[in-house]
Amino acid sequence: MTAGTGTASASATQERTDTSSAPTGTPLLSVRNLSVHFPLKRGFIVQREVARVRAVEGISFDIYPGETLGLVGESGSGKTTAAKAVIQLRKPDSGSIMFDGQKLLGMSNSELRPIRRKMGMVFQDPYGSLNPRMRAGDIVGEPLKVHGLAESGDDYRTQVSALITTVGLSPGMAERYPNEFSGGQRQRLGVARAIAAKPSLLVLDEAVSALDVSIQAQILNLLQDLQDQYNLAYLFIAHDLSVVRHISDRVAVMYLGRIVETADSKDLYENPLHPYTQALLSAIPTPNPRLEQSRTRIILQGDLPSPMAPPSGCHFHTRCPIATEACSLTDPDLRQLAPNQAAACLLATGYDAAPSPASRV
Repeated sequence: MTAGTGTASASATQERTDTSSAPTGTPLLSVRNLSVHFPLKRGFIVQREVARVRAVEGISFDIYPGETLGLVGESGSGKTTAAKAVIQLRKPDSGSIMFDGQKLLGMSNSELRPIRRKMGMVFQDPYGSLNPRMRAGDIVGEPLKVHGLAESGDDYRTQVSALITTVGLSPGMAERYPNEFSGGQRQRLGVARAIAAKPSLLVLDEAVSALDVSIQAQILNLLQDLQDQYNLAYLFIAHDLSVVRHISDRVAVMYLGRIVETADSKDLYENPLHPYTQALLSAIPTPNPRLEQSRTRIILQGDLPSPMAPPSGCHFHTRCPIATEACSLTDPDLRQLAPNQAAACLLATGYDAAPSPASRV
């Protein structure tokens, strides 16, 4: 699936306010040089590694309290793998993850349990992520039991009713099973479960992509309301750039396991610097027919290369419309080319005088 092909909920959601200056203070989540590989092995008795899928390769980013970082890219770019590594559902091969001042890599499951209370995740499939044998109230209340957050049975039931009400459902629905809910209602249950333990970070993995456009708008508005109410930080993963624009403060663009551009949301959409980002944004349709006809669509040639054998040099050079011979020989690092905006491209140039490179990505 190609990123940026939808128009979902753009007109129905409230656009994020302009955040032209970089966040200050201490990041809630700090990821540095994160890599996740999947070894491919052969052999029945003695297995040996014959190849390695480089799903995520050396990515770095920060998320601050109350901030939304949008992570976008084509299917297969490594977004979900990166998210699972952040919350330790998948152990990284290398790199570092600092969450709320604590290093997560190397922690045992028992050491991670109190940390996981502060992290929640909403999955893409609103039905597959819910246990069909459990009632809605039990699904929402499970984190309360796991982390011992209810003082009594009455307190447990009160908290579950409050959570269900918070996400716009009736407390009477607590006795229903997942198959008795619509897709949007199931996703609301997923959100209620994710915030039950009062986390400070939510990872939203394609949380609205499986929903109808009108339902997407409702869920996005709910997420923004919850963020304002609880000062939540979001890692918002999507391939629909029109959705990301309306909920994200900053955006990171991934290609073949690497981050190729980062910027404040407004800057990225108005002045994309990396050719891949420009191609993604050109695929977003506009509601103005005259403007749509006058726009130039950038068509990328070929398919996404295999992460088992990525191209030499810049991984994007095999599809890049402006690539030169040097692009196949040199692997570019992220360079800050404009205030609060960086791109990993040898040929990209900024649109303004850029300050010295910052450590924040």
